[in-house]
Order: sequence, then structure tokens, then C-alpha cells
Amino acid sequence: MRVKPKKNLGQHFLANDGIAMRIADSLVCTGDARMNVLEIGCGTGALTKHLLRRGDLLLKGIEIDGESIAYLRENLPEIMPRLYEADFLKTDLRKIFPEGNFCIIGNFPYNISSQIFFKILEYKDSVPQVVGMLQKEVAERLASGPGNKNYGILSVLLQAWYDIEYLFTVGENEFIPPPKVKSAVIRLRRNGRTVLGCEPDRFRQVVKAAFNQRRKTLRNSLRAIGLEPAEQFAGLRPEQMSVEDFISLTSQTQK
Repeated sequence: MRVKPKKNLGQHFLANDGIAMRIADSLVCTGDARMNVLEIGCGTGALTKHLLRRGDLLLKGIEIDGESIAYLRENLPEIMPRLYEADFLKTDLRKIFPEGNFCIIGNFPYNISSQIFFKILEYKDSVPQVVGMLQKEVAERLASGPGNKNYGILSVLLQAWYDIEYLFTVGENEFIPPPKVKSAVIRLRRNGRTVLGCEPDRFRQVVKAAFNQRRKTLRNSLRAIGLEPAEQFAGLRPEQMSVEDFISLTSQTQK
């Protein structure tokens, strides 16, 4: 059977087996124990089959498309006992991995990639590593640091907890159907931070308010939410602020 790519699900199936293998190999296993892994959107199994061949992984998958699930049942039956037919964004991942930590990998649909990362942040203490392929522009944004025009809300929120590497670019013609933009693969690895050093909800509020009016100084953008930044930050714009600066700024606005 053939799976028809569905626009509403953002499906672009990877057709280059070499790239699929390279993505699967980008997940770094540490320690002696086999690593729990969740693949988001198994599709036609282009990535799944390479993950299954790795003896250092214990793979589970989640897929929302019934047609893709039927294809996998016929062509990659070994994943079926560990494949969940569900919407990743609406799933309690602790029910899939009650035993503890798990890594995440996938060719993420462009239309929900940011939502996927916001959800990963909810499980940051259980997810030590993420490898994902997504739109190149979004990948550059997540990996960008201060002073870069791509640096934004998710850059700061993710880099507070993860070290992010831009691994490689993937061209449009490696997919069926070809997307209109290039893709890229990034890797997130949990850093050593255990405590943020400020109130997490206030931190998100400050970061979002700052970048929602990124052309304004922090004095002006934060006044919109009733906050007055310390003088050392007041004249800066958000792209000039490191993660540590945002943590310090948030701590001072809490006083």
C-alpha cells in the first residue's frame, strides 16, 4: 500500500535513506543501559527502521495518521507492539514511559514544531536528549545565541535547559512531496541546570513580553506587562540579552 502525504498533518516523507540513517545515528547513547526513545510521527518508517536496528535503543513510536499506521503494520510490524496511535501534543508522555527518562527523535511536522518544543519543556527533567528535523529557519532560531537576528523566545526558553547543536541541512528534494523550504537537523542535550534561579512562569512571561516587542528596549516592552527592569537592562533590546541575563532580570523584577 502507499501512504498519501496529508497537507493538514504537515507530512513530507523523507526519501533519502542515507539522511535517515544519519539522523538516527545523531542520537548519542551514553552509559551501559539501553536508552528509551520516543519517535514522533513514524510515518512510513524511514527513520524508524534505522532506530530499530540500533541495539542500544528501546524504541517506542507515536503516530496520529491511521493510514501510516496501517502501512507500518504491513511493512514494519516489529514496531507495532510499541506504537501508540495518538496526538503527541495531547498525550501524557509519562504514561508511555512510566519507568523514567526517555529521549525524543523525529522528523517534526513544520506546522507544529514549535508546539512540540514547548511540550518538551514540560518534560525537561525526563528528556535528556532530543534530535529533530524541522524547518531550517526554525532550527537556526533555536540554536542562535544573543546578537543574532534569529534569536528569540524559544531560543532562550530552550537554552535555559539544553545545549543546542545545529547538525546539518537537508534540501527540499529529499522529501515526497518536496517542501518549499530547506530543513535542518538539530540536537538538544540537557545541560547541568537543575534550578532556574527565578520563578519559571515569570521567566516565560518576561521573555515573551521582551521578544513580542523586540524592536523596543526592555524598559518599554516590560512596562506593557507592569514590570520595571533594573537600570542595567532597561536600555537593552531582547536580542542583546543572554539566558543568564534574562534569569537575572526576572529575579530582580520579582523583588
